[in-house]
Amino acid sequence: MVQGPFGCAQLTVDASLAEGSRDRGQQEEGQQGDPDEGVECGVHANTVADPRPEGQWQDCHRTSNYCHTRGVLKNVAVALTHGVNAFELGVAAEVFGMDRSDQGLPVYDFALVAAEPPPIRANPAFTIGTEHGLGRLAEADLVVVPAGQGYVEREYSEELLNALRAAAERGAWVLSVCSGAFVLGAAGLLDGRRCTTHWRYTRQLAQRWPKARIEPDVLYTEDGPVVTSAGTAAGIDACLHLVRREQGSQVANAIARRMVVPPHREGGQAQYIEQPVPSERSDDAIGASLHWMEENLTEQVTVEQLADRAHMAPRTYARRFQQETGTTPHQWVLGQRILRAQHLLEETNLTVDAVAARAGFGNDAALRHHFVRRLGTTPHAYRRTFRGPSGSEVLG
Repeated sequence: MVQGPFGCAQLTVDASLAEGSRDRGQQEEGQQGDPDEGVECGVHANTVADPRPEGQWQDCHRTSNYCHTRGVLKNVAVALTHGVNAFELGVAAEVFGMDRSDQGLPVYDFALVAAEPPPIRANPAFTIGTEHGLGRLAEADLVVVPAGQGYVEREYSEELLNALRAAAERGAWVLSVCSGAFVLGAAGLLDGRRCTTHWRYTRQLAQRWPKARIEPDVLYTEDGPVVTSAGTAAGIDACLHLVRREQGSQVANAIARRMVVPPHREGGQAQYIEQPVPSERSDDAIGASLHWMEENLTEQVTVEQLADRAHMAPRTYARRFQQETGTTPHQWVLGQRILRAQHLLEETNLTVDAVAARAGFGNDAALRHHFVRRLGTTPHAYRRTFRGPSGSEVLG
């Protein structure tokens, strides 16, 4: 790939990928055949190679033997052991346990599962009674393991660990929040996988489960069927990430609005950010820069040009941008372009070429390249899966 400024139109992509994209675009414009045979958004029978070097945004890394059926996130179970933390349990309950059908949003079959003899003693100082035992995990599309007091050091029953292994083996998602990663580690689900937990516990996680590929400074990871997240609020990000994967950005954004939280934070964003929410004030140089970039995603600009707009030296601008957003200008703009492309694919009938142009990628080959790397699917397959019935009849 040619290292350009932010000009995705200037990026070079793998020749076979670009050729495949052109062929698929021609097919979708009227020729017969499946435009995305082998890279279907509905079922992944094999993996999309992840060519990113270690340490880059890892939101969509999949193992080679992983096959997951998409679009079936209906049944969610939360595995509870003694000491479970109220907030992290509440994260799963808020995202998946609330009835938002009045907004046309999905209603999940949500259950709390006692992984130890009930009532479950929660932290702080209350108990939870539930009629569901570990057998309930066998029917879940998603199993959530929240954080809990003492989870870093304690041992877990073989019955719980077997149930988690079985869930992952049959293709269900398994998601941990904060120290819930230690339960997944005990089940062997972190071996060879990229994972994270709260920054306070990453060293202990590495010591207890040395085969895990721990990324200590990210908000959440996805590797095969296993999703792990950092502390507290990062669990919300991970849950919304799964909703976005399974049911599209429109559903995820609507749930986020009801929860009054940001609709999307990238998994590779740093856990500790000095100013997590850039100021909206017009005299805030970085905040103004972010606003301009969001309004001008089709512009091809360099860090030097952005720094000049902000009246800063390029190195100063890059440093302050990292401090306020947790990522680089290039990665931030790329993420925004992906989000805009998702919205256009869901809500309009624009051709993929037109979506690429309006999102700032320049051409369908560049859009396909970044879509596959970040989302693990192609634009055509994404549209087939998440296309809303109310998309406007716009062509171009």
